[in-house]
Amino acid sequence: MSNKRGLFLVYTGDGKGKTTAAVGLAVRATGRGKKVIMIQFIKSPERTYGEKIIFDKLGIEIVQKGVGFTWTKTPEEHREALKEAWTFARETLSSGAYDVVILDELNNALAIDRFPIDDVLPLSDVLEAIQNRPSHVHLVVTGRSAKQEVMDMADLVTEMKPLKHYYDEGIPAVLGVEF
Repeated sequence: MSNKRGLFLVYTGDGKGKTTAAVGLAVRATGRGKKVIMIQFIKSPERTYGEKIIFDKLGIEIVQKGVGFTWTKTPEEHREALKEAWTFARETLSSGAYDVVILDELNNALAIDRFPIDDVLPLSDVLEAIQNRPSHVHLVVTGRSAKQEVMDMADLVTEMKPLKHYYDEGIPAVLGVEF
């Protein structure tokens, strides 16, 4: 990773592998002595995820600010969690304390349309924070349905596209593969 200018990477699309790609980048950066944090916007600390388990073992900071899928809690619970997550993420990103900041599932959060989010997670505020982050900070944003404005600002956009998936054969989420 460049030491001169922080890069902005977006992993999006309907295929599997967005968070997994970010996890790989976090491990690689940590291996090179970079200070890394992953902030998860949807995943809740009430559930255990493989990336949390290994990050704890590797000493990579991970903060889960979500309350789960949008249909598992009330809109107000989600709105409060999104507001808290964005406040924390914005402060973390602007602090310059980390070499790599991963905003996992931020794209999913920005795409919520089941209830209003513009007042707790304004797209204009997100774009401003991305633009004004300290120049050395590498930023990774993951999640489906990335906003065009977010992709336009990115140095790299990778779209994960499913060509075949075992879900289509009725195989549910697999421990160690999905979570």
